[in-house]
Amino acid sequence: MISFDEALRIIMAEASPLGREVVPLGGAAGRVLAEPVIAAIDSPRADVSAMDGYAVRESDLAGLPAALRVVGESLPGVGWPDKIEAGTCVRIFTGAPMPDGADRVVIQEQVSSDGELACIAAQPSVGRWVRRRGGDFTKGVVVLPAGRVLDPAALIAASGADAAEVAVHRRPRIGIVTTGDELVEPGEARNAALAVPDSIGLGIAALAGAWGGETVTVTRLRDDLDAMIPVARDVVDVVDVVVVSGGASVGERDFAKAVFDPLGLELLFSKVAIRPGKPAWLGRVGETFIVGLPGNPTSALITAHLFLVPLLARLQGRTDDEALDWEPARLIAPLPSCDGRETFHRAVLRDGAVTPVEFQESHAQRVLAQSNCLVRQEANSAPIAAGEAVSVLRL
Repeated sequence: MISFDEALRIIMAEASPLGREVVPLGGAAGRVLAEPVIAAIDSPRADVSAMDGYAVRESDLAGLPAALRVVGESLPGVGWPDKIEAGTCVRIFTGAPMPDGADRVVIQEQVSSDGELACIAAQPSVGRWVRRRGGDFTKGVVVLPAGRVLDPAALIAASGADAAEVAVHRRPRIGIVTTGDELVEPGEARNAALAVPDSIGLGIAALAGAWGGETVTVTRLRDDLDAMIPVARDVVDVVDVVVVSGGASVGERDFAKAVFDPLGLELLFSKVAIRPGKPAWLGRVGETFIVGLPGNPTSALITAHLFLVPLLARLQGRTDDEALDWEPARLIAPLPSCDGRETFHRAVLRDGAVTPVEFQESHAQRVLAQSNCLVRQEANSAPIAAGEAVSVLRL
């Protein structure tokens, strides 16, 4: 049985980014850049006004009050084609190019105008209200580095750099396999006294999607090894990662590893000294990773956060620090000492303070939904008193 940190190091060492593809920027939300975005243009494209007002020559404001003849207007994307001369000005709007000869903008609140004359009675504000060409970025510079997730802010920057398409890492294709004779489709358990709703598949698919994975198949298997093997083979052939839940212990009907043995399973680690989730394991069949999760829904989701998420991040060129972004928080309620298994407590984080939930059983689904983070407690650690700092991972 290995430690959590050892398991994480194995994931980082064994997984590498998948191939890259070029996609239209409009369809790239949430993808991870495989190549940097290079600016194709300057931003702004020219010196432009930062406010609505009047573009003037600074020298015409030497003596106030000043009455300047309005000779035209400058609109965004259009501009004013001529040079402004002494004693004249141009009506200008936010984002419009500065006319040749103008070196500042007087905001409209400081000007009275009848459409022909612009009268400036008092010294205008200190700001010149001009955004200089290339003040944001210039053509040829790196606007976004490789490895950047194309979130809304990154999409704005890439669009501003005039990128029509981007090179991104291929999204990992995910196959989810849940096992157990007792499992039925949610909504059907009420029809059989001992049936259990299959709650793991939907949760894992949602988590994988949030981290860039594309779930292409979800399969529920009964505990029949001979029937399971051909189904497992079909799933392995079409995905990059198989997530299998249940059947990870040592019972006579625990087939999660055995079902992949005929396919050439290479076991990378088996059992991790953590609570919950000790039965978690990782293997590979050819180029396809197999992530084994416990059968209890809470344990399955927690171990998916701890192992599946870093794997998906790595396959897309991201780091484990992004996937497991631990942050400090102040503990509200004390925690008992920890034995040889590192423990991840479900908890509620609010305003930098964290409170572990009272019911920490591995099957508890309601309190899982009430929790928004995990509190990490190292193996063989002493009790942690209220008020002490702990590390938390947002869920």
